[in-house]
Amino acid sequence: MSDLRITEAFLYMDYLCFRALCCKGPPPARPEYDLVCIGLTGSGKTSLLSKLCSESPENVVSTTGFSIKAVPFQNAILNVKELGGADNIRKYWSRYYQGSQGVIFVLDSASSEDDLEAARNELHSALQHPQLCTLPFLILANHQDKPAARSVQEGFHEDYLTGNDKHLEKTQRKQIMYYTL
Repeated sequence: MSDLRITEAFLYMDYLCFRALCCKGPPPARPEYDLVCIGLTGSGKTSLLSKLCSESPENVVSTTGFSIKAVPFQNAILNVKELGGADNIRKYWSRYYQGSQGVIFVLDSASSEDDLEAARNELHSALQHPQLCTLPFLILANHQDKPAARSVQEGFHEDYLTGNDKHLEKTQRKQIMYYTL
């Protein structure tokens, strides 16, 4: 084979490789969903999101204010606004609700009765908020590894979990899912 034919063969292979690598369209875009993640201080919101983002648990620092994390899944990306759970931050939560397509409420299942009551009140407020009242809710009972841990059913009245709370208007019935971690 002559040098010219070898050169032509390599050029053609280069062309085929270039076409195979560069001329395909971009992969299909994954849909993105905007969620808000709320719960009292110490409930485990930051740890949960760090775990979902494959970040090191040693570097987790409690959120002051808010943070936004993109949580990648195979078929979608969740853009989660995590809102700090301190008393002085909770009064500003509603300013971050706009545009949310779902809510994650994280509960410390081993918390004191006083903290559990505060969590109930915050959940009740979120369930009734005009910007959240029609959105799906995911309630996560975290810290199940602790001896004092309660299930979601023990922590909240069953009517909250089924959307049948008499305080909620019929138009506010929503899909509520709950899990323990």
